[in-house]
Amino acid sequence: MTKGKVYLVGAGPGDYKLMTLKGMECIQKADVIVYDRLANVNYLKEAKAGCELIYVGKASAQHTLTQDEINAVIVRYAKEGQIVTRLKGGDPYVFGRGGEEGEFLLEHAIPFEVIPGITSAIAGPCYAGIPITHRDYASSFHVITGHLKDEENEEINWQALAGVKGTLVFLMGVANLKSISKNLIQEGKDKTTPVALISWATRYNQSVVTGTLENIYELALEKEVKPPTLIVIGEVVGLRDKLNFFEQKPLFGKRIVVTRAREQSSTLVEKIGDLGGQAIELPTIRIEEIAKNKELDESIASLKNYNYLVFTSHNTVEIFFNKLKEKGLDTRSLAHMRICAVGPSTVSSLNAKGIEPDIVPKRAVGEAVYECLSVELNEKDSILMPKSAIARDYLIENLSHICKVRAIDLYHTVTEAIDKDMILRMLSQGEIDYMTFTSSSTVDNLIKGIGIENVDALKHTKLISIGPITSKTIKEYGLEVCKEPENYTIDGIVDCIVND
Repeated sequence: MTKGKVYLVGAGPGDYKLMTLKGMECIQKADVIVYDRLANVNYLKEAKAGCELIYVGKASAQHTLTQDEINAVIVRYAKEGQIVTRLKGGDPYVFGRGGEEGEFLLEHAIPFEVIPGITSAIAGPCYAGIPITHRDYASSFHVITGHLKDEENEEINWQALAGVKGTLVFLMGVANLKSISKNLIQEGKDKTTPVALISWATRYNQSVVTGTLENIYELALEKEVKPPTLIVIGEVVGLRDKLNFFEQKPLFGKRIVVTRAREQSSTLVEKIGDLGGQAIELPTIRIEEIAKNKELDESIASLKNYNYLVFTSHNTVEIFFNKLKEKGLDTRSLAHMRICAVGPSTVSSLNAKGIEPDIVPKRAVGEAVYECLSVELNEKDSILMPKSAIARDYLIENLSHICKVRAIDLYHTVTEAIDKDMILRMLSQGEIDYMTFTSSSTVDNLIKGIGIENVDALKHTKLISIGPITSKTIKEYGLEVCKEPENYTIDGIVDCIVND
């Protein structure tokens, strides 16, 4: 059997976007992904269908698999002809044991590549507002393992480290903080030297404790600092107050549940992450296209009979144009029609197809669409309206008084299973700051998922609704809407949270 190949990939320090393009390619083409505790698990969503995911995370003194067992797993799958991506937090060669894994693969004649990652030794201080070098304070930096077993402790030249003027960074060393501080002071390092402890660097829950070599151990005990934490020692720590950009982001430290369908949630999730928050994807609905849709087939075959085309969502655009392509047609077949788009995401979807809609209501609700269309329609007009099977009848009923309207159901919203126990636990422990709802069905299906008897649990968090129809549904369950945007859009939802 042909041997496979192994990619030793650095997953970076934790921020989802701090991954190299090449690293992401290796994730997407892998047959097997072997991943660590510190690799952002959201990368696994990029894996192809059927990819096997194997967790080998290691915390201090708690090993899912030993290093020898991890080596054996990688080699076994590669010998089966699989493409294996070994996903490691940070950089594989910066205390990541990537060198050992590479040597083991070489011994077994397995081809491999190493994809560097951004090490937390540099990214962590950066996101804490600490430049690892600075012309006025540090012309060098030194990265040291913090795992100080007795024999390793003897290998570290404490006298040399105490004498350098550059920045010292200890990785995985918080458990040995007392010993590190003591050794440096004993060898002559000024006890007033600034120190920063950076926990969960580059993530929404990053926390930083600052002090000096003399008092940092007591401060760590007081603040209950735990791994994963890196230690930064040097005068550059004093720049934190000036350069701390990350923790100033408007959603830093906030956890926000996104209940939108998975295929629609990416924009909202990305915006939350860019603003420093953590988006927890909890899709309560799934978009399911209606198969063998005769009505859609018939309407496309008779496009010449309609002079208005109304798209009410991104989903209607995608399904309609996929069918158009399937029939061997393109945008030229719509040239005789005035096209109406409801909401910015629908406009963006049409723009991607090369279409600039003729009519875009200021508000993304049926009432606003009616206001726009009613002033220009007459009895000779004919409207084609692709829609969701559960869409409100308001628009169809009211426009039908003016002209012919043909509405076609393109998809159903299906209830998506959720982790009921997880979400109830997080709600009860106050671990969710906001929960967003983009339609009435996301509200109904979330409550169906957690059980109507647990609806009061949602009173422990702030509920953000995209618009009045969704807000009405929330209130029908006896719940309070914290905020509702003036513009019923994803950007409006984000602005609501930021302004709150």
